[in-house]
Amino acid sequence: MIRDVANKDFKAIAQIYNYYIVNSIATFEEQEVSAEEIGRRVEKVLSLKLPWIVAEEAGGMIGYAYAAPWHMRSAYRYTVEFSAYLSHHVVSKGWGTKLYQTLFDRLVDRDIHAVIGGISLPNDASVALQEKFGFEKAAHYKEVGFKFGQWIDVGYWQKIL
Repeated sequence: MIRDVANKDFKAIAQIYNYYIVNSIATFEEQEVSAEEIGRRVEKVLSLKLPWIVAEEAGGMIGYAYAAPWHMRSAYRYTVEFSAYLSHHVVSKGWGTKLYQTLFDRLVDRDIHAVIGGISLPNDASVALQEKFGFEKAAHYKEVGFKFGQWIDVGYWQKIL
């Protein structure tokens, strides 16, 4: 089931996200975040009338996705950047596709025009998922992040809704 985020989800979101902070280059954050910090981030997204959704399976939260402003200048108001994370226990089981589809449907309902997704590279699975939804590579920045003792490239994919 995919539904809107609720306060009760903050701890599970933090657990999912913290796994990626500690174990991967999917995020450039390097310090784990608390449930309270997740709550502040969720509130900011929701205050801008943008979606934050979660996926549940067997009563447990297994993933989430949200959209945030690309930039705060008014001319960018129809462009968002999105993020999605799944519990590492459920990757490659179709949940990423379900979260993406629900999120993008909600963005169309909010008159969002352009959606941008950043991917730390290499990440073949994320690239494939974005391209499955019609995203095209728009930019590639070399060695802009440094984590786990290595320089990391970031690519940006874009889709006009």
